[in-house]
Amino acid sequence: MRTTSNPVFKNLPKQEGSGYATFGSAQAGAAQVTQEYGQQYQAPEQYQTTQRAMTIDDVVTKTAITLGVLTVAAIISFFLVNNNEALAAPFVIVGGLVGFVLVMVASFGRKMDNPAIVLAYAACEGVFLGAFSFIFTSLVVADSVEASVLIGQAVLGTFGVFFGMLVVYKTGAIRVTPRLTRMIIGGLIGVLVLMVGNLIASFFTDGGFGLRDGGTIAIVFSLVCIALAAFSFLLDFDAADQLIRAQAPEKAAWGVALGLTVTLVWLYVEILRLLSYFNND
Repeated sequence: MRTTSNPVFKNLPKQEGSGYATFGSAQAGAAQVTQEYGQQYQAPEQYQTTQRAMTIDDVVTKTAITLGVLTVAAIISFFLVNNNEALAAPFVIVGGLVGFVLVMVASFGRKMDNPAIVLAYAACEGVFLGAFSFIFTSLVVADSVEASVLIGQAVLGTFGVFFGMLVVYKTGAIRVTPRLTRMIIGGLIGVLVLMVGNLIASFFTDGGFGLRDGGTIAIVFSLVCIALAAFSFLLDFDAADQLIRAQAPEKAAWGVALGLTVTLVWLYVEILRLLSYFNND
């Protein structure tokens, strides 16, 4: 039984059988999964009579809307911080914390399909990313043109990895197996432990374990994080595939959009960090 590393997808219906490289397809054998999904929401009959089943178009549309809100919020945040640097720290702290809380509410409160929560998360993460991008690039390069180029490279790299992993999933070049899932989740746990340990160590030693100081160890660590984020997309695609084949209601596409956005945000942050190491004078 496959699971996903993304907390937003933890409560998706469980399913037996292969779901590789079938993103967006419907199968007759999904009746059991449809029943399980309905039981989760305690109204299985309603979806068959009053609600349209989710399609790949719904996933694309809801994800595009979510990313659109995030992008607009990030641009506004960046220019506000550029005009008043005192806003940088509050935007990063408040945006990041509120976004984290909203993800926890959506994940553990089973509100992944609530568009208000999803769009609120996108707005908060946009505020966070705009301020974070300004702070991070201003610490590395003083020239605003070079800073904007660095951000542009991070954005292109993020979506390049996203579409690359989508092709890998669609073609079945890498199969989402229980073993792969365990490896990715194990890697994520290890990275999280290292991050927390580095943060604690930084209180006592300058730079902590050196995971974020721009040196060789920091570069290797960022590459590992980027690789884990990239492979996490495979699990996210597979989780979305299960929902589509289970004929989940159309509103479930908001949960898929939220999960993909969470991974995209993490990937962007790690790519921006890595690029800044190579541009640090």
